[in-house]
Amino acid sequence: MWDTSKDYRLLVAEKSVELFLKTIDGANLKGKWNKKQVLQAAGKMKSEIQILYYSYISPAELAETPQLALLEEQGRGIVDALGGKLWYKQFLELASRDEKEKLEESLAKIKFFINIISGLKSRLNLGEIKDPVMGIDIKKGEILSVSKHPKADKLVVCNVNLQERAITVVTNDLEVKEQNQVAVALLPPEVFMGITSEGMFLGVGEGILKDVKGDLGKLPQSIPLDAFNEARNLVEAFLKL
Repeated sequence: MWDTSKDYRLLVAEKSVELFLKTIDGANLKGKWNKKQVLQAAGKMKSEIQILYYSYISPAELAETPQLALLEEQGRGIVDALGGKLWYKQFLELASRDEKEKLEESLAKIKFFINIISGLKSRLNLGEIKDPVMGIDIKKGEILSVSKHPKADKLVVCNVNLQERAITVVTNDLEVKEQNQVAVALLPPEVFMGITSEGMFLGVGEGILKDVKGDLGKLPQSIPLDAFNEARNLVEAFLKL
């Protein structure tokens, strides 16, 4: 029997809902959006996840439950209530220059939550695996551009293509270049001296993996096991917040 109460995918999903609610409460989101609908949908998600916690069925069975379908439906409803597919654009357009740094952090946290919920079924379908990294997505990306961090000489800012969307990743690997094929752990956003990073590159030793195999935007192939160590630690730290 699978212990669903300790499934990292459900643990991270619940924590992401908590992060989302806290972010929505504190963010200065200007524009046309339905805050009441957003909060109601997110509140319902917590109760659905609680039901899944104590179901004690296999991950494959979890993926086909009415509760999982409701989570996905509520996630889509939140996107609609925020303003639709490109919901974040209106908030950025209406923000002042002084507001944008904090706003970008808030928007990244909302995107993280939406991604966790929308990708939950596919992660559950990976099977009975007890590993913190199962709670997040690991995807192959391609680096589109690299620029110096404006406030830190030992950091660079990368724009990374994940096929369905692009994200910003801050790294201390100064050898990273455009067109590098990388593995990205989509972790809770972290701010590095004013720049919000939406994930972390997997690597071994001093550098990141730069020739990752697999399809763009999908789970990368043949990644060394020790490349996941830091991501594991960060997922565990997120769950303790």
